[in-house]
Amino acid sequence: MKAWTQLALATALTLSTIGAATAADDPIAVQLNQRLRALQADPSSNELAAFERLQAQQAISDIQEVRRSQRERAQYVATRRVEIAEAVARTQAAQRELSRLDRTRSELLVEASRRDAERARQEADRLRLQAQIQAEETERLRQAAEAETLARQDAELALTSVAGQQSARLSAARQKEARLAREEAELVAGSKLPASKFEARGEVFTLPASLFASGSAKLSASGQDIVNALAAYLQASPKAKARIEGYGDKQTNGQRRADALRDALVAAGVPKARVQTAGKGTGSAAKAAEFIVTQ
Repeated sequence: MKAWTQLALATALTLSTIGAATAADDPIAVQLNQRLRALQADPSSNELAAFERLQAQQAISDIQEVRRSQRERAQYVATRRVEIAEAVARTQAAQRELSRLDRTRSELLVEASRRDAERARQEADRLRLQAQIQAEETERLRQAAEAETLARQDAELALTSVAGQQSARLSAARQKEARLAREEAELVAGSKLPASKFEARGEVFTLPASLFASGSAKLSASGQDIVNALAAYLQASPKAKARIEGYGDKQTNGQRRADALRDALVAAGVPKARVQTAGKGTGSAAKAAEFIVTQ
């Protein structure tokens, strides 16, 4: 109980210190803060639902910190948390009152043994009925608090969805950055980069068998042009790393092709530590190697 009392005092201090900053920006935050202050000012509930009130105050503070496009959802979450704090305070107050009534009932039963037993039983029955009514009200409040918790979870799922949208925007920004790096690399190298696609493992360039001389791991003239463009692409993105996966044919295996590509990149100025190689299975005319760029 002492810990909860201290938590309640901390909640009151948070309300008094943060309320002014919140009021300057958002009327809904002002209204929610006023409801929390009312809960704190009520002698019957100012020590109750301390944890829920702290959660509510944090949610109100978050209204000021999120972007404008997310504010409506943040306001919804803060409103639900304030309502949960109010419901939990009412529930705990009802439970406390029920405990007090039970103690009173026990004291009356003891007193009944010394006085009029019949009168004591009547009083006990009255208190029992009152306690039953109070218990029913407590259960109703508990169910309401549970419903509010579900609503809060729905709101948090909605915020998670927003986070997914932000991740998609970040991915789009990275693709745009890669496109600009591609343009810069093609200008520097004077040759075009092959087409690429973005996958979970990174940006993947599929390199054809024409990259190599027939029946060997040695680069062809066109292959050297592509390697120069790939080297310029990596140099345009200093944080990027590359993984080369080579695919073989009857004359040479995939590891040799991957190593030949790496050596050509290093010769073009790419640090060897930024390039990994691996040999895979048998390739085709359309796929002799995969060049995978990760940030």
